[in-house]
Amino acid sequence: MANELLLCELDRFPVHFRITVLFEMVNILKRLFALCLLLACMMANCSVFASEALERKWFGPFFSDAELTLAPGHRTEALGPLFYFEHKDTQKQWGFPPFGSYTSDLSVDYSEFDFAYPLLTYDQFGKEYRFQVMQLFSFAGGGSQDDSSTRRFTLFPLYFQQRSPDPAKNYTALLPFYGHLKNRLFRDEIDFVLLPLYLKSRKKDVITDNYLFPFFHLRHGNELSGWQFWPVTGYEHKGITYTTNSLDEQELIGGHTHFFAGWPFYLYSSSGEGSTNPVVQRALLPLYSSYRSPLRDSTTYFWPFGLTLTDDREKKYHEIGAPWPLIDYAYGPGKSTYRLWPLFSESHNANLESDFYLWPLYKYNRVGFDPYERERTRIMFFLYSDTITRNMENREKIQRTDLWPLFIAKKELNGDEKFQLLAPLEPLLPNNKSVERDYSPIWSVWHSERNFKSGRKAQSLLWNLYRYEESTNQMDASFLFGAFSFHSQSQTNKARWKLLYIPFTTQKNASRTNASE
Repeated sequence: MANELLLCELDRFPVHFRITVLFEMVNILKRLFALCLLLACMMANCSVFASEALERKWFGPFFSDAELTLAPGHRTEALGPLFYFEHKDTQKQWGFPPFGSYTSDLSVDYSEFDFAYPLLTYDQFGKEYRFQVMQLFSFAGGGSQDDSSTRRFTLFPLYFQQRSPDPAKNYTALLPFYGHLKNRLFRDEIDFVLLPLYLKSRKKDVITDNYLFPFFHLRHGNELSGWQFWPVTGYEHKGITYTTNSLDEQELIGGHTHFFAGWPFYLYSSSGEGSTNPVVQRALLPLYSSYRSPLRDSTTYFWPFGLTLTDDREKKYHEIGAPWPLIDYAYGPGKSTYRLWPLFSESHNANLESDFYLWPLYKYNRVGFDPYERERTRIMFFLYSDTITRNMENREKIQRTDLWPLFIAKKELNGDEKFQLLAPLEPLLPNNKSVERDYSPIWSVWHSERNFKSGRKAQSLLWNLYRYEESTNQMDASFLFGAFSFHSQSQTNKARWKLLYIPFTTQKNASRTNASE
């Protein structure tokens, strides 16, 4: 009876609240699990090193608890890489690699949960939440500006649903039979019946009616009309229109005319009509294509691997490709290029640079817009990558180096450094938080960190089988479940050791102590 009452009470709350309750219950079980591990470790060796266990709980890889190096907080690890709990500032995180992890931050009402990523993910920020299975099956919802709750359900690409207290926001779609969508698939509205028999879409003021999609359509909008019977022929024209900007001024929007016959063999396009830079493009493929405007002319013969001649008066350069892009030569203040693909290429202007030699053996890119500059050097795509982002005013920089699958090394803007040995996924999916939380602990056999501001260092081998920490006033080391350990403080003249759990103390050399001070 009590269980039935509890379930009835939980049904009154939204899905994301029930999921949060479940996560907190798992969090409590996790704390009990860590406590049991600590008690077991203390009981097993209480006669020898229980007092030190209370100081530094390093019995890796069975159990370890240590302060974080790069931020205030601590991290608990147990059973090698299979469990961890981390508390950093206002953020809490626990994980059971490779099965999943949970992260929460009550200060910003934020939480994330992964299970066998990317199989199942849950993200919540304030009233907004999203629950996904393989990025195909999803629930989502949250509040709007009028504080109404909106809930979405998707079984991509077959079923789409949204429910809101405002009936105008509701929609349902079941492919291919019937449906109505709003703000999905890059359109403001979509209606269909027996797809591909009929499909209607709207983007801003442009409405397109498709019959036997994508072969025939009619299109209309503000000063716009068009039709197409693809791939035979099609025509569209839009007149000059005006829009009001943020300063309550009228801005001209150029018109356009598009026509094709026997797509893609004959194409005609005119854009920016009525503006200061109208553009006309013609193509009779594969024999000829042209681009004409007051700022730029370009002509290609025997597209796409024939001769291409470009005169860019806006960016101030001339370019010859024969055939483009395999052989390319550009000269002028706005661009300089020398390319003979795949042997070599050197191309740059005032803000961009792109070079390669024996592509894809060596590749270099640079992007610079004051005051920032970004450089990336790669060898064989992701085999080796070195990326540097620097502030040219104060010379501060962020650097990341990857050698797949051996290591990744990071240096942050504040000077903090991190190094990880073995990284089979991180170079391929850089800055992916789920990979770092759920999978990196499994194969990270060596991990080191250095706090630039405090000078503190930490190193770990084989999930704390060996662990070393150093700060300005002390050093600590532990190996093989704490059987061998070392502790030294600069304020004292003594060092504490343990060999096979047998403690003893040694006197540090006075001259060495003075030198280190």
